[in-house]
Amino acid sequence: MLANLRKFLVRRLLTFIPTIIGVTLIVFIIAYVIPADPARAWAGGEKATPQAIQKIKEQYHMNDPWYEQYWFLISGLAKNKIVDPRTSNYVFDDIGKRFPVTFELTLVAFFFILIIGLPLGILAALKRNTWVDTLVRIFALTGVSMPIFWLGYMLMYIFFVKWRVITLAGFPAPPAHEITHIPMIDALLTGDFKIFSQHLNRLWLPGLTLGFSGSGVLARFVRNSFLEALSSDYVAFLKAKGVPKLRIYRHALKNALVPILTVLGLQFGGLLGGTPITETVFGLPGMGSYVLDAIRNLDFPAVVAITFIFALIFVTTNLIVDILYAVVDPRVRY
Repeated sequence: MLANLRKFLVRRLLTFIPTIIGVTLIVFIIAYVIPADPARAWAGGEKATPQAIQKIKEQYHMNDPWYEQYWFLISGLAKNKIVDPRTSNYVFDDIGKRFPVTFELTLVAFFFILIIGLPLGILAALKRNTWVDTLVRIFALTGVSMPIFWLGYMLMYIFFVKWRVITLAGFPAPPAHEITHIPMIDALLTGDFKIFSQHLNRLWLPGLTLGFSGSGVLARFVRNSFLEALSSDYVAFLKAKGVPKLRIYRHALKNALVPILTVLGLQFGGLLGGTPITETVFGLPGMGSYVLDAIRNLDFPAVVAITFIFALIFVTTNLIVDILYAVVDPRVRY
């Protein structure tokens, strides 16, 4: 089993490289064909001198063929030698300062997806074709249809303007002792619950906004998967033997977990795609707001670098989900 798992991990890790190259290459080509002049924008716009523009083009190899530009960008990012033309810092140094905010926001949003989506999905399956089931399906449809920015502004109006129970200014400092460089995790590991509560108070509303749509999707998927498991032959056999309902539900839910894990993995990666809007609405200094600023300023090195990070997290999450398949379902073999 371990030998097969090791071979599987090697195969999957080898697929990481073409996947990440493909994603970054697509983003680079889109940026390359856009009818814009990033060198002029970086040099100061309309006031830029020809000398300054030419210097930037030479620095970023903009006069070279597109494939040489791509290689210069990717190899430079891999060594963290590409300087952000907006901040004059190395690109990954800027991203490193913003990554903890985005990752914390994603974790909080994922937590809301779990605590809302799982119970509602199970409840809808157990109350199939009742008013409870109908309400859950309406909730799922609402979550998928509602724009993140609109929900964010509505929640801000309720909890900030009306009730004054949240703060939207600044971002809490990390704990004194850093281990993972993710403040909320470090605060829990070091027992600094004051810092943890400060970060949670700042992030719970953005996390709820970001995770609301995913919780609806998960609820609907859990409902369908759980119902399919309950209609299986082994469940009828257990009922015939007089096994208590709770034990039957536990077995059915375990068998329904494999497709649910797939959705959870996709949801976690998909949350990263929603962070630019959420971070902008709530004024969070994360990678999402950073990449939006980069797009507005034609900062393509930063855009490609953020794409690289998002793609890496997404494929890593899917790898973890594939490994968990074997944990929840012994029938899965690699």
